[in-house]
Amino acid sequence: MGRSKRTVNDDEQSGFSAEERAAMRERAQELKAASRRSGHAKREEETNAVLAKIAELPEPDRAMANRLHSIITANAPTLTPRLWYGMPAYAKDGKVICFFQSAQKFNTRYATLGFSDAAQLDDGAMWPTAFALAELTPAVEAQIAALVRRAVGMLAE
Repeated sequence: MGRSKRTVNDDEQSGFSAEERAAMRERAQELKAASRRSGHAKREEETNAVLAKIAELPEPDRAMANRLHSIITANAPTLTPRLWYGMPAYAKDGKVICFFQSAQKFNTRYATLGFSDAAQLDDGAMWPTAFALAELTPAVEAQIAALVRRAVGMLAE
């Protein structure tokens, strides 16, 4: 008896979309690259990798990611820029605190600013950990700056 042909495509079988599988491959490459670096050179290389990844993004995500990078690094200079699943992220003591997710990367209608469980955003029994970004207005930028300061344990102004 011959083998039957597959009738289920790879996405259905694995449970992950092509974009999600690509992000996982990028994460594996990031981990390999990070294991080869150390000290100040590591921070500089990771910052350069984040800036290079931002430069690759299509507009309007590129402009948004550049502005977020400026806001985050200005308001939480202790955070280290790094790539996380192929997207810009910012870490404290090796743990990602916040990250940007491009709308185009996962074919969504808006970009996302997300915060990990290491972020100090706890507020009662429930609080948001991801924010849809349609555009960066001065008011939105002020909110992001306050969230980032709070996430790293600095008082929000």
